[in-house]
Amino acid sequence: MHLSTIYCKFKDFVLGNNSADTIPSAGGSYNGIKLDKSLDKNIKTLQTIFKDCDDVIYRPFKIAGKVKAELIFLDGLTNMGFVDEYIIKPLMLESRMANVEIRDEDDAFSYAQDRIITTGNMRRTAQLNDVLFAIMIGDVVIFIEGVANCIVVETKGWEHRQINEPTSEPTMRGPKDAFTETLRVNTMLIRRRIRDPKLKIRAYHIGRRSKTDVAVIYMESMVNHDVLDELNKRLDAIDADNIVGSAFIEHLIEDNWMSPFPQIQTTERPDKVAAMLMDGKICIIVDNMPFVLLVPTTLNSLMQTPDDYYQRWLVASLIRLTRFIGSFAALLLPSLYIAMLSYHPEMIPTSLALSMAAGREGLPFPAFIEAFIMEGSLELLREAGMRLPGAMGQTIGVVGAIIIGQAAVSANVVSPAMVVVVAFTAISNFAIPSYDLAISFRILRFILMLSAATLGLYGIILVVMLIISHLSVLKSFGIPYMAPWIPLNLRDLKDTIIRAPWLFMRTRESYMHTQNEQRMNTDKINDVRRQRRNVEH
Repeated sequence: MHLSTIYCKFKDFVLGNNSADTIPSAGGSYNGIKLDKSLDKNIKTLQTIFKDCDDVIYRPFKIAGKVKAELIFLDGLTNMGFVDEYIIKPLMLESRMANVEIRDEDDAFSYAQDRIITTGNMRRTAQLNDVLFAIMIGDVVIFIEGVANCIVVETKGWEHRQINEPTSEPTMRGPKDAFTETLRVNTMLIRRRIRDPKLKIRAYHIGRRSKTDVAVIYMESMVNHDVLDELNKRLDAIDADNIVGSAFIEHLIEDNWMSPFPQIQTTERPDKVAAMLMDGKICIIVDNMPFVLLVPTTLNSLMQTPDDYYQRWLVASLIRLTRFIGSFAALLLPSLYIAMLSYHPEMIPTSLALSMAAGREGLPFPAFIEAFIMEGSLELLREAGMRLPGAMGQTIGVVGAIIIGQAAVSANVVSPAMVVVVAFTAISNFAIPSYDLAISFRILRFILMLSAATLGLYGIILVVMLIISHLSVLKSFGIPYMAPWIPLNLRDLKDTIIRAPWLFMRTRESYMHTQNEQRMNTDKINDVRRQRRNVEH
């Protein structure tokens, strides 16, 4: 221990200084420091901590015109109308007009807490750390002279975005509300859909300095507790200064950060979250983010959309089949074009081969260079379109692709067939519901193109086998990523490429190991259907 530290401790002991006078450095912690009975000392402590913070408001007053008090709050995070009407006015005016008899400071504290302040959420604390956290989240803290405790009143009232339609996951027949950046609004949207006390919401504060609010939501009667315990361990293990959003938590808790495939699903739709919770999954909501996380997830879940369940089963199955075909085209089409044209022209029909050869006459580049030029141009256009304002970005994306494609063909840089292949690949990529999964396919598409340029079809087969092998061992919180295909479960195939009618969806997926596998009882519905058939016959 340094001599200066020993001297300071000896000086504090001799002078009788309270521990609240010792304020830690910028990198220190305020845990364990208690408030003082002196109002001036407490205010001085907070003024030292909040030095150069001009948005911190200090409001001194007297309770019933007798006892000194002071309330502190953060301007911009507090509902000022609530503070004026339900805190300051009752403490200063109404208590004085009612001729309240206050004998001492403790009596004033008890009277203010139990009889004057009319709010539903109020507590008392003697810890400096609790006081600082309450101020930073928009609550009002009331100090009273002569009392080593303070009153914390919940008065949050910051501005927030209204509930709007989903932008990344639109539907034709589904609800039109989406999550916002306010955590409590997001939990409300889920509570509206699941009115069951078994729906549990567990709160976390993650980040040493940001103390970001994180909510873990699950159905107690459905969830796999092994998955829940694993998630809690991973969240407790996060030790960072700042949590910038849900993506930061996603990258820290996923199983394999080296994998190109997303192992945690993201969504902005409350109806989708409610459905997933009822299937035993767990939702993670991070404050200040409109996208929530769902764990565990599978490749099959990432290929599904809410419209699959709002449409009739035949329509939904046809759309799903088209979506899966489009995903394979987005992954393999450019590499197959390169392999067929460069190494296996005998596999192309004669008339098509002659047409493609005529289109490639006079081109200066081989097929794989041609493909890389067009795919790279498309990626640049997509990135540029995302960085520009909405209407302008869409215009640049569409018009730019048409102009560049036409100019490249006219300049005899690429063949017309290559433009068709790249355009069809781009359209197929947009058919993938999950944005994260679509990015994974875009990355793997370039790897497959490179393998096709070096080894032809053999290279494509080799990379596809490596991808399947990786997906076969990949897991999301202990759940196989390729379930229910690997390991194969015939009963769970009813909700994969083909979506079975609702009467056949009586049970939940077995790979989730939920506590209750039965989703619905169809006995009464079947009885009604049989009675109707008997009457008709």
